[in-house]
Amino acid sequence: MRIENSTALVTGANRGLGREFTRQLLARGARRVYATARDPRSIDVDGAVPLKLDITDAASVDAAVRAAPDVDLLVNNAGIATLQPVLTGELDTIRRDVETNVFGALQVTRGFAPTLGRNGGGAIVTVLSAASWYAVPGNAAYSVSKAAAWNLNNAFRVELAEQHTQVLGAHVGLVDTDMSAGWDFPKISAEEFVTTVLDGLAAGEIEVVADDFARRAKASLSGPPTTLSL
Repeated sequence: MRIENSTALVTGANRGLGREFTRQLLARGARRVYATARDPRSIDVDGAVPLKLDITDAASVDAAVRAAPDVDLLVNNAGIATLQPVLTGELDTIRRDVETNVFGALQVTRGFAPTLGRNGGGAIVTVLSAASWYAVPGNAAYSVSKAAAWNLNNAFRVELAEQHTQVLGAHVGLVDTDMSAGWDFPKISAEEFVTTVLDGLAAGEIEVVADDFARRAKASLSGPPTTLSL
């Protein structure tokens, strides 16, 4: 994927990783970046095109697809972590994790996949997590949603191969953003994570594992479940 002169759409672009993706894509020469949020007035990146998008609302997704017919790079970044255990947490809240992190990403990708095909194939980046590969104590609903999102992204890759869409999954332990503020674990900066992801995209990669914690989590999959030390 050539980022220079591309037209990107970033979900959840009003803060954290989404804001950093927007900033770096513009810095790397993207021709246009649609920076989306439920409230487009919250977008504050110079040069971005604010666009209203609620990834959990079908009508909102359809409107964004109509408003951005030139997109050839989709960044599935928007997501939530409700800090719910699965056995004792509120079921409706657990469903919010899954609805947003899985069905939200699916809804947006289903909407924009034909656009990417018409524009030459392009690429999709989906922000995943080391939690795709283990259950986070006190936040297992998020882990469940990210595990599903991981395989969902693999399905995107398989089903979009014929239209030559590069599909990249980006895994990381913790990034120093508002979402991770309450977690006392080593964190990498948003700038470092996004730089690593976009470098991988430009190099033709289909997976980026951005930090030591995520690399250890992935390596643990070949051993017993006790291998990963939290």
